[in-house]
Amino acid sequence: MVSVQSVTKIYGSRRVVDNISFTLGDRGVLGFLGPNGAGKSTTMNIIAGYTSSSAGSVTVNGSEILEDPIGAKRNVGYLPERPPLYPDMTVAAYLSFMFDLKKIGLPKKAHIAEVCEAVGVAPVQKRIIKNLSKGFQQRVGLAQAMLGNPGLLIMDEPTVGLDPVQILEIRSLIREIGKKSAVIFSSHILQEVQAVCDRVIVINNGVLIANDTLQNLSRLGDNRLFLSVEGSGEDLLPAIRALPGLKSAKLLDRSEEQGASDFDLESESGRDLRRDLFRLLAAKDRPILALRRSGISLEDAFVRLTAGDQAALAAIAARSGAQAEAPETAGQAAAETGTDGGEGEAQ
Repeated sequence: MVSVQSVTKIYGSRRVVDNISFTLGDRGVLGFLGPNGAGKSTTMNIIAGYTSSSAGSVTVNGSEILEDPIGAKRNVGYLPERPPLYPDMTVAAYLSFMFDLKKIGLPKKAHIAEVCEAVGVAPVQKRIIKNLSKGFQQRVGLAQAMLGNPGLLIMDEPTVGLDPVQILEIRSLIREIGKKSAVIFSSHILQEVQAVCDRVIVINNGVLIANDTLQNLSRLGDNRLFLSVEGSGEDLLPAIRALPGLKSAKLLDRSEEQGASDFDLESESGRDLRRDLFRLLAAKDRPILALRRSGISLEDAFVRLTAGDQAALAAIAARSGAQAEAPETAGQAAAETGTDGGEGEAQ
């Protein structure tokens, strides 16, 4: 459905997006992550055809966005962070206007009613948009993006301003849309991305540094183990810390189980300590109550990647083939082009 190839965007001397490439199939939800000013909104604007790229190409369902903008945009629904609403129109009038503007060939009344029901704005169709709450205005923006059943739906912070119940409803809706269409979903709430997305792209300083599944990102913590042992753990620490290949060992303040001691262990990259731990604890007659890989949360993976953790970047590059450029290299390129990581006018 979507092919982004070597896309670059330069404002003056500022390289806001730097040689980004990725593809997205006909369905599924792709999470778009990055710090503020990383280039996320600019990249999404380029894919949607709102902003032209300085170099590279974007193809949507076979149509290149610059060579055939009408063909490409016909397959794209876009909800920017600030929904493009006409506040003095009623919801029904606005959606009718957008339907005509997009030249949609579906039965108008039935299709608008279907979209309104899907996003939960059916009860407020006759109300003026400026009199609606921010949450309902966000829903109206989502409704216009869904008009025409586009094959690609791009959403930038779609749950901003919604209450907890509405957020859950929109998340559920996005997951349902992802079963039939391709979705690019950007959010600063990492738990939300974890709950909704099948795959994640991370951008930092305009450079794509990760393109992987949530499962693989959690495996960045494969060298960490959680160990629970029966009895006190103070006497075990010196012996555990003496194991070859152990990077760090911490006795946790609280245990998951009464009468046990829990440890957070980190081994050197590529080293599996489980068998050594088993032999050590068996020799000391200390039953193992739990031993598992800790993994890491999406938040931890995001922090490690954007902070320039070389081991994390190398692991992601090896698994997914993402552009895992070393931070010092990216920084040098930024210095040469005058980039400071901000998106500038792209916002």
